[in-house]
Amino acid sequence: MNFELTDDQRSIQRTAHDFLAGAYSPAEVRRLAYETERGFSDEGWAAMCELGWPALLVPEEDGGLGLGVVELAVVQEELGAALAPSPFLSTVAAAALIADAGTAEQRERWLPALAAGEALGAVATVLDDVGWTAVPDAEGADLIVVRENDAWALAAETSAEPVAALDATRRLWRVRAEGELEPLAGEGQRAFDVVAVALAAESVGVARRAMDMAVEYAKEREQFGRPIGAYQAVSHACAQMLLEVEGARSTTLYAAWALDHEPESGPLAASMAKAYASDAGWRVPASALQVHGGIGFTWEHDLHLWLKRGKANAYVWGDARSHRDRVADHIGL
Repeated sequence: MNFELTDDQRSIQRTAHDFLAGAYSPAEVRRLAYETERGFSDEGWAAMCELGWPALLVPEEDGGLGLGVVELAVVQEELGAALAPSPFLSTVAAAALIADAGTAEQRERWLPALAAGEALGAVATVLDDVGWTAVPDAEGADLIVVRENDAWALAAETSAEPVAALDATRRLWRVRAEGELEPLAGEGQRAFDVVAVALAAESVGVARRAMDMAVEYAKEREQFGRPIGAYQAVSHACAQMLLEVEGARSTTLYAAWALDHEPESGPLAASMAKAYASDAGWRVPASALQVHGGIGFTWEHDLHLWLKRGKANAYVWGDARSHRDRVADHIGL
C-alpha cells in the first residue's frame, strides 16, 4: 500500500497552506474572533468557495467535485494549523449528512447551493429543554441539520442566540426551530464518521502548529548561555509532541482512506482517529505552553488560541472516551 499523498492531494495541500498563511495571520484570527459579530469574514469565505473547498465531498451529480475524505482531511489539517475562522466545517458537515441521508428532492434542493457556497449550513446535535445548544456557525445559516430522537432532520426556519464558548475562533449559538422539521430519510452513519475524521484532521493541524511554535521558541530562548532546546527536559517534551502529532496524522489519514476505499473498516478507523486526535489536539498545545514558560500563559501570546481550539474539538462529535467505547464495541470487547 502507498501511504504517500497523490500529486493532486499534495497540490491541494500546498494551495491550502499558502492561501491560509497569507489570509489568516494570528493578528487577523484575533480580530475576527474578538472584533466581529459572526467571527469570520465574507471575503475569506468567498475565497474558500473560489478554491472549491465546500464542493470537495459533494458528488458530481449534485454539483460538487466528488472528491474523497482524504482531500477533506488535507484541507482540514491546514485550517486547524491556521486556526482560520470560517463556516467551512459546518457547511461541509450539513452537506455530508444531506448527501448521505437526504431524499432525492432534499439533495437537489440543497447540495448544489452548499457546494457553491451560496448557502451556509450548520449541524446541531445537543438538544435540551430550550433548543439545540452549542451549535457552531448557526447565525446566518440557511439551514441547520438537527439531531432529535436518534434521527436527523432539516430545520430551515430557526432563531439563534449566542452562547459563551471556550474557543472564541468558533462561535456557538443556541438554536430554536421556528417551523416544522423535515426528516432525512437515512441514518447518516457514514456522514457522522466523515465529520469525526474531519475534526480529527483539524486537531492534527492545531497540534502541529503548537508544536512548531514550541520548537521555534526552544531554538531561540536561551538560559545559561544555551538554547533551552539543548536541555533534555525540553527536547524530550518536543519529541513527545512530534510522536503525538505524527501518530494522530497517520491514524486520521488511514481513517480517511478507509472511508473512501474500505468502507467496512471506516467506522472503527474513524473512532480510533477521533479518539487519538482529540487527546493530541489539546495535550500538544498544553505541552507547548510548558515549553514557553511564563510567556505562554499570557493573553498577548497566541498559543492559548490553539490550546482552546484543541480542547473544544476534544468534546465535539463525540469525546475520546465515547469513541474508545465505540472502538471496543467494533472489536467485540
